Amino acid sequence: MKILDWYILKRYLGTFIMMLVLFIPIGITINLAEKIDKILENEVPFIEVANYYLDFTIYFANLLFPIFLFLSVIWFTSKLAMNTEIIAILSSGVSFYRFLRPYLIGATIVCIGALILAMYLAPQASKGFNEFKYQYLKRGEKTQETSDVYRQINDNEFIYASHFQPKTKSARNFTLEHFEGNELKFKISASNLRYSEEDSLYNLTRVDKRIIGKDEDSIMYFRTLDTILPFEFDELTPESYIAETLNYTELNDFIDKESRRGSGNINRYLVVAYKRWSIPISAFILTIIAVAVASFKRRGGMGVNLAVGITLAFIFIFFDKVFGTMAEQSTFSPLIAVWFPNIVFGVLAVVLLFRAKR
Repeated sequence: MKILDWYILKRYLGTFIMMLVLFIPIGITINLAEKIDKILENEVPFIEVANYYLDFTIYFANLLFPIFLFLSVIWFTSKLAMNTEIIAILSSGVSFYRFLRPYLIGATIVCIGALILAMYLAPQASKGFNEFKYQYLKRGEKTQETSDVYRQINDNEFIYASHFQPKTKSARNFTLEHFEGNELKFKISASNLRYSEEDSLYNLTRVDKRIIGKDEDSIMYFRTLDTILPFEFDELTPESYIAETLNYTELNDFIDKESRRGSGNINRYLVVAYKRWSIPISAFILTIIAVAVASFKRRGGMGVNLAVGITLAFIFIFFDKVFGTMAEQSTFSPLIAVWFPNIVFGVLAVVLLFRAKR
């Protein structure tokens, strides 16, 4: 790379890192000020709080890195423009696309780092972050579906329970139905079910087993029945935030399994999966927009560029949140919802790039 590339690339990465270093402690301070009362009230050990804020740092950086990147590029590019450095570069015969090259190299580096963070590091941090939140800060708040749970557990069997209790690994009004094709072959009903971790058996009480015959059915009654059932208890009602805590491979396997079971939360899981790709890719789009917006020396100075940048950043966040929520709460396509902000801002990037070139 030439001197120009190194000069811009160092400013690109250095300003981005500085933005993270400045804003993450501010985020931690605001969060701590909000949560300090409950932390003291619940007498949370210091080491737990320290681990929580380590996880919070990774979670926060992964969540907002596109905005930090966008503002940092606008900031240092505006400084180049105000110092007439960009005019000097372009006047020397360097084309605008050539001037843009080190920015795209920097975006590639950030994108690769963001992909590694989103696929493997952020899920682990999200697990610790959410476990701390629901253990100490939101005690008693439900994180799992527990009422009227209906699941397809494999190709042939379906279960239902009127109430699940994940902590005690028990259920009330439990039913298991076994089909072959479209025909019901047998049905097991129990007033209560409890899972024993010691012997990996399910204990059922007041059990009816109905075997469906061609001419007549046969019914067997059991006061108690210890048996093996074809499902893991913990997988029946996963936590609402479970998708955020799984790495890339685990998340794909989990989505496949939940799809076969007919989970009602499948759109929520797909939104999380698609965002792991869309957010890192947004580094390129936002970088191009930032350069196009900030590469001109404007009346009013850097403040105008930063105002435009902050406005665009909030619009990006608004689109991301609104369409993500729409996909989670309705039948709206998660793929379209997640990629819509990138598509809209991608078109905006092309338009602004042509204007900047002219």
